[in-house]
Amino acid sequence: MREHYDEIQGLGAEIVAVGTANRRYAADFVEQDRIPFSVLVDDDAQAATAAGLPRVNPFRLLFDPRSLGGARRAHRAGYRIGKPGKRTNQLGATFVVGPGDRVRYEHVDEHTADHAPLDDVFAALRA
Repeated sequence: MREHYDEIQGLGAEIVAVGTANRRYAADFVEQDRIPFSVLVDDDAQAATAAGLPRVNPFRLLFDPRSLGGARRAHRAGYRIGKPGKRTNQLGATFVVGPGDRVRYEHVDEHTADHAPLDDVFAALRA
């Protein structure tokens, strides 16, 4: 999302990332990866629980071929895993919310390399 931040803001939207680590790790992430948007900390899984986000079992985390392929693609693209939080097996999600509290789009990751298609996110932002 970092690469598309200006375009997203141009549509009148804002990105807020919610991470699984503590404040120190989040600050390191923001600094090392030059994240231009807000990063909140969900150290106790309150946001993940409220959103009903699943966790993946350790075997699937390590050996799911979709995750392994995604990890290889990310590594080749120059992305590196920083310091992990307490919940390294927490799957993520992408939500487009608003105006108000209306959820306009939701994508819950099925595996660690699964992410919301950007075309879908932008379609929800433009709607």
